[in-house]
Amino acid sequence: MMALHGGAGIFGAPLVGIVAGGVTLAAGQTAFAMTRSLIVRAIIAALFAAPATLAGYQVVFAMSQIGVPSSAWREIFACLGAVFIGGTAWTRLTIFTETSPPDSDTAVGSDPQPVLTAAAHKQ
Repeated sequence: MMALHGGAGIFGAPLVGIVAGGVTLAAGQTAFAMTRSLIVRAIIAALFAAPATLAGYQVVFAMSQIGVPSSAWREIFACLGAVFIGGTAWTRLTIFTETSPPDSDTAVGSDPQPVLTAAAHKQ
């Protein structure tokens, strides 16, 4: 909305929003991957998942008002939508991050290659 009101126009504002969302996701994934503390990782993931959960609830609730007459079922669908969308946001943030044992002092994926001996070359 800021881009639209700032003069980006109808076509520029969605482009600014998509770029801003991509940069935010990349920054979150980088911060998540760089830290080894489980508490910090949980906080970063929650910062992404909580707004997505609230937005998921609101969208599913609004859409269910179109075709679901029962208010109880609308609430059930909205809660399920919130869980699924919040879980998707959590998963998208954490999907590319490999976990390593806490006592490991090496970087993830930097296992040394086995040394080829002369006996291996003769086969």
